[in-house]
Amino acid sequence: MNSKNDKIKLINEGNITKVLFSLGIPTILGLFITSLYNVVDAIFVGRLGTSEMGAVSISYPILQLILGLGLTFGSGSASYISRLLGQKNNKQANRTASTALTSSIIVGSIVIILILCFLDKLLVLLGSTSTILPYAHEFAIIYIPGSIFNVINVAMNNIVSSEGATKISMTAMLTGAVLNTILEPIFIYSFNLGIQGSAIATVLAQAVTTIFYIWYISSGKSNLHISIKQFCPSKEIYSEIFKIGIAVLFFQLLSISAMSLTNAAASHYGDSAVATMGVMTRIIALGSYVIFGYAKGTQPFIGFNYGAKNYARVKEAIFISLKWSTIFCIVIEAIFLIFTKQIISIFSNDASVISIGTDALRANSLTYVTFGVQFIYATVFLSLGKALKGMLASISRQGIFFIPLILILPKAFGLNGIIFAQPIADILATIFTVALAFKIQKQINACTKNQDFSMKASI
Repeated sequence: MNSKNDKIKLINEGNITKVLFSLGIPTILGLFITSLYNVVDAIFVGRLGTSEMGAVSISYPILQLILGLGLTFGSGSASYISRLLGQKNNKQANRTASTALTSSIIVGSIVIILILCFLDKLLVLLGSTSTILPYAHEFAIIYIPGSIFNVINVAMNNIVSSEGATKISMTAMLTGAVLNTILEPIFIYSFNLGIQGSAIATVLAQAVTTIFYIWYISSGKSNLHISIKQFCPSKEIYSEIFKIGIAVLFFQLLSISAMSLTNAAASHYGDSAVATMGVMTRIIALGSYVIFGYAKGTQPFIGFNYGAKNYARVKEAIFISLKWSTIFCIVIEAIFLIFTKQIISIFSNDASVISIGTDALRANSLTYVTFGVQFIYATVFLSLGKALKGMLASISRQGIFFIPLILILPKAFGLNGIIFAQPIADILATIFTVALAFKIQKQINACTKNQDFSMKASI
């Protein structure tokens, strides 16, 4: 019981910088480790051939769709759960957590079945060439059914993080990632299973992570009590979940559309271009997951203190988060720009992949510094329950700006149009996010000066 109370006291009273790092670092590691699954897949599969690497890239949007279902219910419920815990309404928090997890499993299972029914047609629609398709099918037919574990893990990651237990999420994800790294070469090379071995190894690793989360919830160490008995599909709970979750789902759907359009555009330049864009996406994701992870770490802090009306702590948390995320982005941007060719060479020894990948990574690294502003404010909006602003901030980067650019630029500039579409979208999305944040930041400042001012009514 003391451990539970310490978590709440830390968020409510602890030094803000130390608290944000204590919450953020485990979440960063957890999500960074998640991205390592994709990187490890690309590294080991890349040694099988360019077409095999392209197959993983083609399957990636489908996996992100399934992952988005876990994020929809998990992230959607996390903001509400944090506020409920801040208001000491544990009963409703338990119902929300149970409903979110159960719903993610049901919806995830339905979507997986539908995808499997139209798998090959979907792979072709996503940009698969005739040489990539057989490998994409072999990989997806195993990975997609097993991705139900990923749905559970992502939902649980958000739910557990909402109570500040980010170390648990980190440990769960780390366990799976380490196991995946060990199993990949065994199943791919030792068992001679090729690309199917990669899928099997990843599914087994994710299953272990699910078991870890089940243990944590069953152990009584959590502030939350999740069970099927507390499944409560009420209008109130779903309204709160979808108020935030729909924005996250739109973000995922637009991300999927962006990846699909990129693959389709790249397919005109051969398997090497498709494989390269997939590699570049994974490399960029390594750093962006760190920023997103830090932002997720701030979510329970901001949500709790907003619910408790500690507006001064909300204001300082935003400032600190923007500062450290921007510093990190500058460092990563420098590394990517200096060691571009060496990084791409880790994934492939194909000269064409290395050439295209070097140009693509350099171009996309130029706007890395903007990620902090984009991700932190998007999380702030969602943490405060501001659905419209959260949705707009979330979809601007890969939706509002990227999709029109990826449809227009390749026609005018060829492969360079594909490469520069995302950097241009990042610049426009940052300007857009700052414009959205101006009023809400002004109101937070006003609430800090007057603690009796109702933030919910005025923002």
